[in-house]
Order: sequence, then structure tokens, then C-alpha cells
Amino acid sequence: MDQNPEQMHNSTVKARVDNTVEPPVNITGEAPVGEWNDVREVHFQTKLQAAMLDIASLQNPVSENSSQLSDTMQEASLEGPFGLGPLVFPSLQRFNNINYFLISFCILSLSQGTITGLTHVSTGNFEKDFYLSRAEKVILTISYDLASLLVAILVAHYGCKGNRSKWLAAAAFLVGLASILFAIPYLKYEIVRPVKDSEELCIDEEERTMPYNCEENIVPFKSEIIIFSVIGQSLQGIAGMPMYILGVTYIYDNISTYKAGIYLGIADAAYVLGYGLGYAVGSPNLRPSFNHSSEEEVNGNFLLWQYNWFVGFLFATLLAWFTFFPFLCFPHRLPGAHKLKLQKVKDPLSFYKKLKNMKYGYNLQDLLHALWGLLRNPLLMCYSMCKATESLASIGAAEFLPKYIESQFLLSPSRATLLTGIILVPGSALGNFLGGFIVSKLKMSSKNQMKFIVIMSIISLLLLILNIFIKCERVKFAGISANYDGTGSLGNLTAPCNAHCGCESSIYSSVCGRDETEYFSPCFAGCLASKHLDYDKTFYNCSCIKHGLANADSEADLIDATSGKCNTKCYALPLFFAFFFSSIAFSSSVSIPITLIILRTLPHNLHSLGIAVTYTTLRLFGSIPGPLLFQLTTRHSCIYWDINKCGLKGRCWIYNKLKMMSILMGFCIFCKLATTLFTLLAFCKYNVSRVGSKNAKKRKRDKK
Repeated sequence: MDQNPEQMHNSTVKARVDNTVEPPVNITGEAPVGEWNDVREVHFQTKLQAAMLDIASLQNPVSENSSQLSDTMQEASLEGPFGLGPLVFPSLQRFNNINYFLISFCILSLSQGTITGLTHVSTGNFEKDFYLSRAEKVILTISYDLASLLVAILVAHYGCKGNRSKWLAAAAFLVGLASILFAIPYLKYEIVRPVKDSEELCIDEEERTMPYNCEENIVPFKSEIIIFSVIGQSLQGIAGMPMYILGVTYIYDNISTYKAGIYLGIADAAYVLGYGLGYAVGSPNLRPSFNHSSEEEVNGNFLLWQYNWFVGFLFATLLAWFTFFPFLCFPHRLPGAHKLKLQKVKDPLSFYKKLKNMKYGYNLQDLLHALWGLLRNPLLMCYSMCKATESLASIGAAEFLPKYIESQFLLSPSRATLLTGIILVPGSALGNFLGGFIVSKLKMSSKNQMKFIVIMSIISLLLLILNIFIKCERVKFAGISANYDGTGSLGNLTAPCNAHCGCESSIYSSVCGRDETEYFSPCFAGCLASKHLDYDKTFYNCSCIKHGLANADSEADLIDATSGKCNTKCYALPLFFAFFFSSIAFSSSVSIPITLIILRTLPHNLHSLGIAVTYTTLRLFGSIPGPLLFQLTTRHSCIYWDINKCGLKGRCWIYNKLKMMSILMGFCIFCKLATTLFTLLAFCKYNVSRVGSKNAKKRKRDKK
């Protein structure tokens, strides 16, 4: 074992020279001369051929075999024990396997997903409450993706050369630090603003004693909140790249080919479940309201809501930092990783062979050369675009679905947000896991995985199309879709029946009249009095409500309107839920097969850089332009904005349901069609390359 490759080669030559053949002996003890001469002739030709090969190999002292042996010994030496530097304890070696690494990775993914869910809900809340400008909204929207875009290639280039587990430890620290930055504003500032639900009644404008002060609407700490949020999301974006580039390749390198799908599916599902957990914690705290509470109760509830947000972020921090030391202890490679690498057989593609022989070192020139080779890889680019289109579809669903459910099925904002989380999160988690599980259990080749992606995309597309036919009857809305019994005009909430009331549209508090028409607020309905009966709010003497059957309350007073939206008697929500949930599940099932195809059709030394190119493409064509595009289209589907007396535009109160449905379904259908087309294009390129490889092998055999 102490001999170097050159000594081993010399000993092999000596063995060949010293090798002799004893003559065969028959029963009488004499060697048959004819047979012995034939054996000697064959032996002489064999030794001559071996000698010629040895002379040719001696002309190059460092042979290919010796260099391969050196690389093998170097890679095998990277498989180490579980420990922190020289501190290695035998009792802890039970954790030195891929299962415990996956557990640590899932905990970190769960933590980051929770922070992302909390951030999504809270950021959307104060975007509306604090009247952020368009530039401020854009900065908050793209800071995570922009930071990850800038570091993805660098993290893959330098991270794949070192201990990837140590990079994950750094990512765990950054995730926890970012969560603390998100939590600080909830400890320091009044972000959850306790707003008393408006019981604004019709009062003559001259009798209103509370003048509107524009200075009260200016939030003095708005810039500080934006700074904390941007820094926190940037740290999250930087931390995400070691996780989803180096972490994914670490798992793939330390597990067999046909088990990788299950492990990667579990890892992806952990992030999605974390996102759902953040949504579930944040959505009940969206808009606290206090109807009949004293000032002390309001302040106490306000502190409780602030405390809930802070605890949510703090929990995510502790969860992320819990994985810091385990990641520091995992070795460069787990035991048996090199053996698994030798067992994995790559698809014999022509562009794979070109990349396999590429030298990839540390310097910038090698990085640019490798990037140029990857960008010319048709499979990688097609599936990178598939990732981008899938990202667009998920962003569209997350952006539009809460507003769509709220307006279409008449739900409160918090209920619509929670229901969106119930649709998206379990559907995505189930799809990610089942996609990886199915392709692994069936041991699908790359070609079969491409067929699987096409089939799942088509099924998801058909389910989305079915959702187009699920509609509810539109409710008449005074001033929006119906005039005030012929006395008002569409697009104007003010009519002769409420012109004397001096109503304001800064707070949306809809009521349903006995005429089955919805009004923006009791004031715009012209109501003069209100009561609270069995936790319901009722309104009386409404000058704009003249028709319909009036019911009497327990005190024999005739009720003109009740708080809330009018009931359309629409029972299509369960059907919509079932179709959209199934569509999300089928759509998400293609994520792991796409990742596996990329890893199986790239050489081992370019795995991390290939995943980095995928994430860069996803950011450039998916997650960065996606939210901006959907925010722009949302503005065009809005019918009535919250514009206060200072001229500041806040949230959209009322949406055009038909327009919103067309935008949501149109974008999702377009994305699924794009995924299908890119997969078919990759499938064609794959077949052409396979045919080219077979023809090249055939020509090589013919020459021999």
C-alpha cells in the first residue's frame, strides 16, 4: 500500500517478464511436443504484446491510470467522521449518515419557510396600512430574489470546492439573524395598528367635529421598517443559495440515484410546510379589530398581537440556530460517498461528454468557461426555463388567490388568506413529495421522467381550465355595479340619498341592505342608527334603502341592513377548492424530476454550478419579474381604491371578479403550457443526442 503508482507499474512489468509457463505432462511423464510448441507460441505472442504496451506506457511516466488512482485516493480521503475539527467522539458517529443530515436540512428549510410565510403576510399588511409608494413596494418585493441572484454563481463556484456542510452552517446562522431583524420592528414600533371597526353612520357634515389631519397619516418609523425588512430579506436570499444549491448536491452525492428523489422531495416539502406554518401564524393577525372594547382592552390586545408576531420570528430563529452545530460537524463527504459516485451511471449524451472533459478550477477564467459550456447545454436551459415558469405560476397563485377567494366567495381577508395557505401549502408539499417518490420507486430513467413531467403538466392544465367554469352570481354593489335606484351614477359612491352624510371611503365596512344590495359602509347607505344583536351589527333608518322585505329584531324595530357582504347562496367554494388543490399538487410534482434530470445529465464536478445556473434563470425570468407583473395586473383589475383626503392611495377595496379570474387563470394556464413546451423541446434534444451517441459508438466499432 506504500508503493507509489510508478513502483506499482514497475512491479507489474517485472511480473509479466518473470511469468513462465510449465510444459504439460502426460500420464507417462513426458511432455507432448506438438501441444507444448503451440502453448509456447501463444505465450510468446502474449508476452510480446504486453511488452509493447509497457514500452508505450513507459514513454509517459504519469499514466492515466495513475492519475485516476490519485484522484480516487484523494476523494476517498474526504470521507471523514462526525465531529468538530479534532473533537471526534465515537458515540456521535451514529449521526454520520445521510438520514441525520436530511433531518438537519429539513429543520433549517422549515425555519426559512416559516420566516418567508410570516414575512409575506406581514409585509403585505403594512404595505397597505402605511401607504407605501410604488418604489418602496418594489424594493420590498425583489430584495430576497435580487440578493440570491447576485450570489448564486459565486456560492456554487467556491462552495463546491470546500466543505459544503460548513456553508450550510453559515446559512443557518444568517437565517436566524434575518429572522431577528424581522422581529425587531414588532418589538420597537407600532406595526399592528389597532383600528376600531367603523360604525360610521349618516351624520351631517357640518356636525362632524373631528377634522382630518394629514400629518396623522404619516408613519414616522416607516423608513426604519423598510430598512429592517430589506436587510432581513437580503440575508434570507443570501442564506438560501447555500441551502438550495450546495445542500441539494450534498444530498444527491451521498445517496443512491433511485433514492435521491425521495430525499429531495422530503427536503422541498419541509420548506413548503414551513411556509404554510408562517401563513397560519400570521393570517389571524392580519387586521385586529375592536368593536366594543375599552381603551385599556384595545391597548392590551394591541400588545398581544405585536407579541404574536415577535414570538413567531423568534421561534424560527431558534429553529434555524438549532442546526448550526450539526452542520459544522458533518464531514466533507459522508462515508461511502465515493462508492456511490462510481455506481452512478450517466446518460451517454454528446453534450455531457463535452462537459465531462472540461477542466474546472478556482480561477475566474475556468468559471466563465464552465458557465459558457452550461449555457450551451439544451437540457439545462430548457429545464431552467421550466423552473422559471413554475415559479411564475406559484407566485401568481399566492398573489391573486387570496384576493380572488375574498371577492368571489365573499370571505374576510384573514379567512381568504388562511384558505389560500390551506390550498397552496399541503398541495405543494404533497406534490413535491409524491413527484420524487414516484420517479424513485419506479426507477425512471431521464427519458421517462421527461414523459412524467409532460403528463403531470397536462393534467394540471386541465384542472385549471375546469376552474374557469366555477363562478358565483355577482352581487349588486351600490355605486359600483348598480346605481342608487336610478338616482346615482356608476363609479361614484355618493348619491342624493347620502350626499348630506359627509361619508369617507378610507375604511371599508360593507353592509347588506334588505334590498339585497351591498353598500360600501352604513354611512353610504344613509343609516342613522345601529344596534348589536347576538354579535351581529344591524342598522336602521337607512335613507338609500327603499325596497325589500324588512324584518323586525327582538325589540320590534325594522332592520334595514346588516353588517357584512350579501349572501349570494353560492356553494361552489368546495368544488373550486378541490380543483385548485389538485392542480397545485400535480403542478408541484414536476419539481423534483426536473432537478434530478439536471443532476443526472451533468458531470459530477458541475452539479453545483448547474443548479446555480437554474436558480439564476429562475430569478431572472420568474421570481423577480413575476411579483411586479402581477402587481401591475392587479391594479388594472381594481374597481375602487382606498384614497384618503391627503390623496394617498392604499389598498384596493373592490375588484372586478371577471377580470381577476381571467388574469389568474390566464397566467397559470400560460405557465403550464410553457412548462409542457419546454419539456417537449428538451425531450427532442435528448433523443437527438442519444441517437448521435449511438451512431458515434457504431462508427467507432466499425473502424476497429
